[in-house]
Amino acid sequence: MMKSEDVHKILSHAFESAEITVQDLTGGMDHFSVIVMWDGFKGKSLIQQHQMVNQSLKETLEDGRIHALQIKTVAR
Repeated sequence: MMKSEDVHKILSHAFESAEITVQDLTGGMDHFSVIVMWDGFKGKSLIQQHQMVNQSLKETLEDGRIHALQIKTVAR
């Protein structure tokens, strides 16, 4: 299980200068919704953008700390 702040910290490290919003969807600290707005997504497909977010959280997804992840990405 993870706090929203922990997820935000990981994403902030992976996507410098991005605007990031993290919401715990159930209060159980394992289902999250993330919105990442980042210049680095320009020119990348939506699938590539989501893969980048998933990759940054790979360890937490694999070890079960995050059970479900809803992703929205925006290239600014």
